[in-house]
Amino acid sequence: MKIDRSAAVVDLPPTVRQTIFLYLGILIILLAFGSPAGGLIDIPISFFLKNRLHLTAHEVANFRVLAAIPLYLSFVFGFIRDMWNPLGMKDRGYMLLFGGITALLYLLFAFAPMSYATLLVAVIVLTASFLFVSSAQNGLTSVIGQQHAMTGQVSAAWNVFLSIPTFAALLIGGTLSGMLEEKSPDQAVRILFLAGAAIMGAISLYALWRPRAVFDNIRAENGSGSHPMRDIKRLVRHWPIYPAMLIWVLWNFAPGSVTPLQYHLQNTLHATDGQWGLWNAIFAASFIPTFIVYGLLCRKYPLKTLLWWGTVFAVPQMVPLLFIHTVAQALIAAVPIGLMGGLATGAYLDLIIRSCPRGLQGTTLMMSYSLYYVVVRFGDVLGTNLYDRYGGFTVCVVAITVVYALILPALLLVPRHLIATADGQAPNLEFGAMEPASRAVD
Repeated sequence: MKIDRSAAVVDLPPTVRQTIFLYLGILIILLAFGSPAGGLIDIPISFFLKNRLHLTAHEVANFRVLAAIPLYLSFVFGFIRDMWNPLGMKDRGYMLLFGGITALLYLLFAFAPMSYATLLVAVIVLTASFLFVSSAQNGLTSVIGQQHAMTGQVSAAWNVFLSIPTFAALLIGGTLSGMLEEKSPDQAVRILFLAGAAIMGAISLYALWRPRAVFDNIRAENGSGSHPMRDIKRLVRHWPIYPAMLIWVLWNFAPGSVTPLQYHLQNTLHATDGQWGLWNAIFAASFIPTFIVYGLLCRKYPLKTLLWWGTVFAVPQMVPLLFIHTVAQALIAAVPIGLMGGLATGAYLDLIIRSCPRGLQGTTLMMSYSLYYVVVRFGDVLGTNLYDRYGGFTVCVVAITVVYALILPALLLVPRHLIATADGQAPNLEFGAMEPASRAVD
């Protein structure tokens, strides 16, 4: 059997993997706090729109659709990451350069008079700059996962590290919104954006650290002969990304899980801003145990098994919301709802990383970002319309469950060789058999 050594995976020692996870974990946490679309910034903005500008649910959803325009184009930022090497530092160059630029933009908008239009422009511009840094983290993480036969472990660690700041940001975001109610609108946004500037400044400084365990174990995949149009054609012709992205779209569509759920809990069940933030925080934290379980299972069972069982558990995820009648019940229900989604989320991200064509990991991962925000934002609009039209949240739960059930037939489209192995094994792309991960060859 002929093996392509240029594409051979490298199974790293546990101590090296731990160093990699630590480096990526710190980066992911910082990015999660600094994102204009993240909980620390996004949650207070949503309350600002609802409580200060008195927008309806439909108007808030429309703001989110417009503010997410750069997010719909995330794949463009990922493609730039795959093609361009700023400052000769590759991913660290993006972190250093655009981390600093985003920090300066946060400072600029912190002292601008705030209105609906100004806030919309600020979020769009900040998001566009932030996506360069996010593309670097996504590309770096997926390359490490592919090259070292640890896509499942990377997926689990990525999701765990992302859930921790998401939990904290949502919890702080709701509390921060309540604290900012005592400030004038301009003062409230200034405090929020100054916090964002500090975090992005920290990311820019973080780029100066270059741990050898991380960067000396990465093999260059884009040679001098790479060409943008050729790479675009290669991406379009790469079949494995299509079922992976279809599954990702169905999983994240969830019509009604954002704005309608917020208005249902706050207007129907009379939850406070802090309680809405707490619900989201509990929901995010409840994913973590099953993410950890996924990280253990992915080295023992092939991805195919984890995809099917994860989806079976995930289909009825939102059904507990049909049985809540108080805020306390809603907070309790957030725990099983989160637990039921962890295995599926880990498996779907694992699948996306495995599906990336060589040298285009940034483009592929950021394409998943694009699709995520398209379906989340427009799913939110659809769910809001259903919520307003039928006067209740039940129809949203039904819609979400039906969409999740469609993932099961979509799994049949995934190439079998891609999911036939566990972590530490690489699929034989020619025969679909399994071969052990090889050591690096100098």
